[in-house]
Amino acid sequence: MNDEELLYRIALTMIPELGPVCARSLVEHFGSAENIFKAKKKELSAVEGMGEARARQLKGWIDFDDALKEISFLEKHQIRPLFLTDAFYPQRLLHCYDPPTLLYHRGEADLNNPHIISIIGTRNHTEYGRQVTEQLVTTLQSQQALIVSGLAFGIDAVAHRAALQHGLNTVGVLAHGMDTIYPSQHKSLAREMMEQGGLLTEFRKNTKPDKHNFPRRNRIVAGMSDATVVIETAVKGGSMITAELAHNYNRDVFAVPGKITDHKSGGCLKLIMQNKAMLFSSGEELIETMGWQEKKRTAPSRQKELFVELSADQQLIVNLLQGKDSISVDEIYARSHLSSSTVAAAMLHLELQNLVASLPGKMYRLL
Repeated sequence: MNDEELLYRIALTMIPELGPVCARSLVEHFGSAENIFKAKKKELSAVEGMGEARARQLKGWIDFDDALKEISFLEKHQIRPLFLTDAFYPQRLLHCYDPPTLLYHRGEADLNNPHIISIIGTRNHTEYGRQVTEQLVTTLQSQQALIVSGLAFGIDAVAHRAALQHGLNTVGVLAHGMDTIYPSQHKSLAREMMEQGGLLTEFRKNTKPDKHNFPRRNRIVAGMSDATVVIETAVKGGSMITAELAHNYNRDVFAVPGKITDHKSGGCLKLIMQNKAMLFSSGEELIETMGWQEKKRTAPSRQKELFVELSADQQLIVNLLQGKDSISVDEIYARSHLSSSTVAAAMLHLELQNLVASLPGKMYRLL
């Protein structure tokens, strides 16, 4: 990637009222940020969600000085910019409808680790919450899972520190730019994490940790993970936003049950009651639910494929699944170009024939 493309990528995130959904449509249509800025206004306005007003705004953009300063800042602090089309971009986010156009990553963690768990909870945790968090992280050591949280006080910090203690990479997702750490008391923790994981944000330098930035931060925590575990939270706690986002992204959500008289467990109990979260009982059970345990595949189940007559739609889906450990239903929709009802019918037939297995998070794999 040349510096000019990076300049355009950063500038794309600066256009007022051009959100991530619209930016993604532009990237998919034109292929690169440079092509977007060099496209004609008529071409831009024809892209879904753009319209003439946004196209005019983009074509009139001339203030590239801040983007140049951002590039200098990234180079000085060894921060890696990750664009939607980059291989190192967290691919799970691409299954969400509103992935960040550009992310900034400082550290060495693999953001596409095979196993990623977000651990979230209240800032004022109990001893019970601390113990459950530490036990969970200890169990996830067997999977070499990447632990994601928000670098906040409370459960977030407990999860990050436990990961560091057990040799697991851990990533803190920030609601501000990389030029500061919030809360400031976590500066030393953040430095440790940059050696064993890293920090991640979609916000440019000089962006303050304003209240409206935290829901945007939370969607990254929810979307980049295979599952989110809510340790403790009140009914109106900030973790409830992340849990709702994870649920809406078709991610697995687990909630730790607690006393019905403890307001710090109220949010977890509500998530379980509303069937938006599975009851968390142990790290081992979470691993089993996620299908992360190594399972032997017997030859007969694969052999059945030779004797089953498949329709063209069913065969197309089987072809998509071949050679992959698993694939999301969203990716099946995107790559097959079939309607949701056609995919649902085909998947049901394939499951009944024991050719395909359904996994947590609306993922599928061949048997």
